[in-house]
Amino acid sequence: MERSLLRKWQYRTVRFFYYAVSWRRLTGRRRALPALVAVGAIAIATAAAGCGSATASGTGGAASAAAQQRLAAANPDLDPGSSLNGIPAPNFTLTNQFGQRMSLSDFRGKVVILAFTDSECTTICPLTTQSMLAAKQLLGKAGSKVQLLGVDANPSATSVSDVLAYSRAHGMVNQWDFLTGTKAELAKIWKDYNIYVQIVHGLVDHTPALFVIDTRGRERKLYLTTMAYASITQAAQILAQESSSLLPGHPPLAKTQSLAYIKGLSPSTTVHLDTLPSGSLTLGPGKPHLVLFFATWLDETSDLKAKLLDLGRYAQAAQATGLPSLVAVDEEASEPSLATVRDYLAGIGRPLGYPVALDPTGRLADGYGVQDQPWFALTSASGAIVWKHDGWLPVSQLTADVRRASR
Repeated sequence: MERSLLRKWQYRTVRFFYYAVSWRRLTGRRRALPALVAVGAIAIATAAAGCGSATASGTGGAASAAAQQRLAAANPDLDPGSSLNGIPAPNFTLTNQFGQRMSLSDFRGKVVILAFTDSECTTICPLTTQSMLAAKQLLGKAGSKVQLLGVDANPSATSVSDVLAYSRAHGMVNQWDFLTGTKAELAKIWKDYNIYVQIVHGLVDHTPALFVIDTRGRERKLYLTTMAYASITQAAQILAQESSSLLPGHPPLAKTQSLAYIKGLSPSTTVHLDTLPSGSLTLGPGKPHLVLFFATWLDETSDLKAKLLDLGRYAQAAQATGLPSLVAVDEEASEPSLATVRDYLAGIGRPLGYPVALDPTGRLADGYGVQDQPWFALTSASGAIVWKHDGWLPVSQLTADVRRASR
């Protein structure tokens, strides 16, 4: 199938699922297409284009590699990739986070992992970014032969300062080149790669696409990120294996894991979480909780410190009136490092008035159905979610909503 027909078919599939799902946004967030869109598109695009074979790298040879492929194909939270048959990647020239002009063709001789990333995204893009970085790290020294690139997919945040801010927030300043340009320049590239980018009711939606391009500038694989925190390292492994297969000598990965579906930890499951700066807590059935899911990189798009401190007023009201206690859970799986989280919380300068726990694997976020940051979930004593909210709320409204939902 020629380039134009192949791409049009794949991305019309994505857009079909997007409109079919009609996933309504609750707040003024900027986000990529939701997980269900990607999962549906993966199933159909993979069937059409076929899945390429991955390097066995530590999985016990061809038999294990085939088993891993089967596990990945059956995993609803993981895209095993769709072959693009080595068609030439459209060249482009844009500006990175340091103000330097560069072209895709500058990286011939390297494998390029290219993602279309919203510079203000709080949903899928941070997961994509972390999987890219983890993939490069899995390759060890051979990672120096892999170039990570991002192209801005936000029509309203296209300045160099925008892509620099995102890179800083996610610990990527010196790990990749996040490229931007004029709206006309970006629009041409989105069109060349058939990336859906649209502002709908003031909100940004885009195809969560990630391309692997070989050392000769040919497209090898297309991946669509899903909204699943626990699959970040699995997606990284798939990216690393594909990159390895395109590098001389097929360097082995530093480590591998099963690509089988990772089940989330729902509110009906008792879980023990480490807290910062020390200690632990238990979530699950037995008593209700108001759980706030967040990440420190939200400081890029909101005054996170002020928001966290303000929630101390809810904690006080809850203690005085018997409302469910507040627990904040940091999505460590999407953070640059645990040290980033520790340093940020220490920098607040005074106690928040409620505990901050860590979700290092992302299984808690997946089990609680988290689709954005921040995300509130109110659980009952029986271990059910009785109320949820996407985005920040004034404490007075949050208190009223929780009181209403707790009746």
